[in-house]
Amino acid sequence: MLISPDEINKSLSNKGWVYADKKISKTFNFNQYMDGIKFVNEMAELAEANNHHPDITIGWCRIDVTIFSHDMGGVTTKCVNLALGIDNIWEA
Repeated sequence: MLISPDEINKSLSNKGWVYADKKISKTFNFNQYMDGIKFVNEMAELAEANNHHPDITIGWCRIDVTIFSHDMGGVTTKCVNLALGIDNIWEA
C-alpha cells in the first residue's frame, strides 16, 4: 500500500531523503571511488535480502539512490524501510 507524503517526510526528512515525483532519493558522497562501490555492494545485498531494489547511479565518489515501488507506482512502507536500512549501512 502506498503511504502519504506526510508519512514519508515524517520518517525520512531529517535523514536527508527527499520525496519528489512519487519517489524518495538521496545522494551519498565518498572520498574515494572504491568506497562508493563497496557501499553499493552492501546496498545490493540488503536489497536482495528484502526483495526490493533501488535505482542506483554511480558517479565519481558519488552514489545517487532512488527508491519507489515499480509495481505500486509510488512509495510504500517497504521503500521507507529500505531507505532506513541503507542509512544504517552508511552510518556503520
